[in-house]
Amino acid sequence: MTAVSCVLEVGCQLGEGPLWQHAEGALWWLDIRGRVLHRWQPETGARHDWPLHDLCGCFALARDGRVILAMRSGLHDFNPQTGALHRIAHPEADLPGNRPNDGKCDRAGRFWFGTMQANFDDAGGGLPITRLSGWIHRLDGDQSLRRFDGPFGIVNTFAWSPDDRVMYSADTLAGELHAYDFDVAAGTIANRRVFAAPEGHGLPDGSTIDAEGHLWNARVNHGSLIRFSPDGRMEREIPLPVTRPTSCIFGGPDLRTLYITSASDELTPEQQAAQPLAGHLFALRTEVPGLPETPFAG
Repeated sequence: MTAVSCVLEVGCQLGEGPLWQHAEGALWWLDIRGRVLHRWQPETGARHDWPLHDLCGCFALARDGRVILAMRSGLHDFNPQTGALHRIAHPEADLPGNRPNDGKCDRAGRFWFGTMQANFDDAGGGLPITRLSGWIHRLDGDQSLRRFDGPFGIVNTFAWSPDDRVMYSADTLAGELHAYDFDVAAGTIANRRVFAAPEGHGLPDGSTIDAEGHLWNARVNHGSLIRFSPDGRMEREIPLPVTRPTSCIFGGPDLRTLYITSASDELTPEQQAAQPLAGHLFALRTEVPGLPETPFAG
């Protein structure tokens, strides 16, 4: 394993939700608070940024190049070539104070995403979280929606074991990573249990899975990544040069480059001065590769 390095100085307020588009050799991610969708090709250095009109918590890449954006105003179908945007559905019209947070597609191409009480106002200012109102949802290729488990404080992390028998998620507010029994044919979850909740290691944010079935989890407010074994043990912890890592994804031609997003928001001026790389993009090389991400089936 190589040392962690800063590979792109992008200066996100709240970098999140990285996805690797293997066919294009491109990394996509969001600045949630800055309302920007980013795309970068490490081999060529080509980069494109799309300003967004609304706060977007997560997204999915479709096979035909479209992007499904989970925004505060609902789920939207976005064409990055033309800029065309139209709303598909609003999963939580009954919860107007919520916003989407993390999300990812399972290996059948269904887009799973979670929500939380909105913690930013329209101007980007912080709001307190005062209730448990986050839920797990699933968007299918035919644009049908289904609501699953909840309520939670902050739904984070979507990853699946290599054999598709377990789905991992997290409640950041509770400090817990969860595991569910997963039925890939039906697209259902059951039997939620605590997978890991280590004390003194910050809070669980976004995650990805490697080919050995180990879960890599960003530990926000602690400045590390933890690799958890399939039975929930801490197999290793990797320190990072920023205290607010937010998520990670395997990329590169061999899926052995682990990219890590980070945030610069919620830092004091003193912390920002001590962490000049906060909000940038990091990477390290791993011995064990990741697994390819599945595009949205719609």
